[in-house]
Amino acid sequence: MANYHIDPTDQKILGFLVKNARMPFLEIARECGVSGAAIHQRVKRLENNGVITGSRLLVKPQALGLNICAFVSISLSEASKYNEVVASLRQIPEVVECHFVTGKYALLVKLYCFDNDHLMEVLLNTIQKIPFIQATDTMIALDEAIDRQVWVKDYKSTSFSK
Repeated sequence: MANYHIDPTDQKILGFLVKNARMPFLEIARECGVSGAAIHQRVKRLENNGVITGSRLLVKPQALGLNICAFVSISLSEASKYNEVVASLRQIPEVVECHFVTGKYALLVKLYCFDNDHLMEVLLNTIQKIPFIQATDTMIALDEAIDRQVWVKDYKSTSFSK
């Protein structure tokens, strides 16, 4: 496992890109006091070392009519079937996140639906029919008070292992 040292300039670059992945490298270069080529090289190095794992376009779910955001806690009848259950969940387009968690439940899933009827249909006819899912507990989000990427400013210089 290789170590990559993240210095203050890398932190600044990451801070700008987390806020706006489309920010031009020349603008970042001006803000960091280095050349555009240096920014390009550093971003490439951050990508090659697994610090930056990609960039993506974000779509507001409500703009597509997906007005229900729900979190489903899932308990498994057999913990060893985790990979099979996750593979099944991956096939459900409404599921946008899946985390293996500690505590009473094994999985925490985030999903978006058009309305409560759609949510009930996904829960009853899709998720709860997956083999090895023992029980579910669903919470509907009423508001998303914070939505941001990882905080990168003001970290001390760190090493990152990929």
